[in-house]
Amino acid sequence: QVQLVESGGGLVQAGGSLRLSCAASGRTFSNLGMAWFRQPPGEEREFVGGITRSGGTTNSADSVKGRFTISRDNAKNTVYLQMNSLKPEDTAVYYCAARPYDFIVTLPSGYNYWGQGTQVTVSS
Repeated sequence: QVQLVESGGGLVQAGGSLRLSCAASGRTFSNLGMAWFRQPPGEEREFVGGITRSGGTTNSADSVKGRFTISRDNAKNTVYLQMNSLKPEDTAVYYCAARPYDFIVTLPSGYNYWGQGTQVTVSS
């Protein structure tokens, strides 16, 4: 079993920045591929970015590419999402996810473990 806890969400003005954190426990963190997803109000959950145990990253093909950066610290059992130049359309619940394979996929069904989510609201 793996437990994931997100933190760092909040309210920010357009153009601002936030850094989300996801702390993992219950299984060796270095064995997990990790990803961030987000779910805007009334919309489907979508892939934001992923990172392998060795630090290789995969970004989504949508508007977050070039603004968001995913990273991980295996010693701290934590994955991060740095979000810059935030836009109102970035408003969503952001979720941390994990899978027991060193390979990143972009569909939610590819991940076995999920955090509770953290709200990010970007005002205009």
